[in-house]
Amino acid sequence: MTKEYQRYAKIPGFRPGKVPEAVIRRRFANEIRKEVIDSLLPERFNQAMRDLGVTPVGQPQVTELTVDEGSPLHVKAVFEFIPAFSIEGYKDVTVPKPSAEITEDEVRQEMEQLRESRATVEPVEEDRAITDGDWAQISYKGTLEGDPEAEAVSGEETLVEIGGKDTVEAFTTALRGAKPGQSLNVSAAYPDEYPEKRLAGKTVDYTIDVKGIKKRNLPELDDEFAKEVGSFENVADLEKRVRENLTNRKQRAVEGETKDKLFEALIERFPFAVPESLVQEQIDARLDRGLRALAAQGMSPDQMRKLDFGRLRAAQRDSAVNEVKSSLLLARIANEENVTVTDEEVDREIHIAALQSREPVDTLKGRLTQDGGLARIREQLKREKTAQLLYERLPG
Repeated sequence: MTKEYQRYAKIPGFRPGKVPEAVIRRRFANEIRKEVIDSLLPERFNQAMRDLGVTPVGQPQVTELTVDEGSPLHVKAVFEFIPAFSIEGYKDVTVPKPSAEITEDEVRQEMEQLRESRATVEPVEEDRAITDGDWAQISYKGTLEGDPEAEAVSGEETLVEIGGKDTVEAFTTALRGAKPGQSLNVSAAYPDEYPEKRLAGKTVDYTIDVKGIKKRNLPELDDEFAKEVGSFENVADLEKRVRENLTNRKQRAVEGETKDKLFEALIERFPFAVPESLVQEQIDARLDRGLRALAAQGMSPDQMRKLDFGRLRAAQRDSAVNEVKSSLLLARIANEENVTVTDEEVDREIHIAALQSREPVDTLKGRLTQDGGLARIREQLKREKTAQLLYERLPG
């Protein structure tokens, strides 16, 4: 190292390459010491890990370092590592594998939902009373019983489905048989688990003005309806597509739930401790996904800053630990099964990511290569292929 400095150092009074070694050592002592440490430390650390037979996680924390001329480099470091654990008998771990076959009832429900999505609500012109299935158009104002100072509960031109599953029973009872133009008084007791917290467990006294009656009309399930829904020639074509989509959705759902149960069974069968740094990284990833979802729903950065992140991190810990364990188990099983990932499979994932991020493929690939993202994609694909292999082996 000293000779390298000696070759290129420019010091007044000396010709290039002719500076005495002693002068170089004095003049560049700190720089030489740093380069010696930077060049030797990683090599010595990696060799020590190989000698110990462990896989380190993250960067080591150096707690003691001695570099004296003429003496061996002395280093003491603290680091986390992935502990050794057995996967002997992993092929014997099974969970029930439910059928992913769709039923005729599920197809009928899906077709009915399509009709519901295109239903129209039209005024009832005839002079008659409100009946179940009608939608009453009302205005209302209510006061919380025992708390007259509380803000009034009110609504204008609101539609209420008579007998609907989301309609408060007191409203259905009061409005059933009523006619437009009537005013009604009704007391509604809300259950403790009512979703609107202000009303949960409370009783509200309402005055209701009935404004009109509306009827919900469902379209006929015929060829004309199929053409309106999409580019289908007839109902048979529409039902075929519904069956295909329903089959794919159910297959994904059943696979996902079954794999989760299989991972739980593997974790229970092969218990081991996991490095805390990996757990914290997984908690970070889970929180990042959660915050992105909240931002997409309209939560502002100021509102996010008010969240109790300590409580949020604690709530994510158990799931994060299990996710880390699942990943490590799958990685070990992948090696045992000689699962491989081709460059074409990695490129396919990069192309999908580029489309989602609207970034040029070459730019994204270059960035992922530099920050280690390419290796992470490859490992993730290997885990996914391993999970699929284990799922397909399940009896069912």
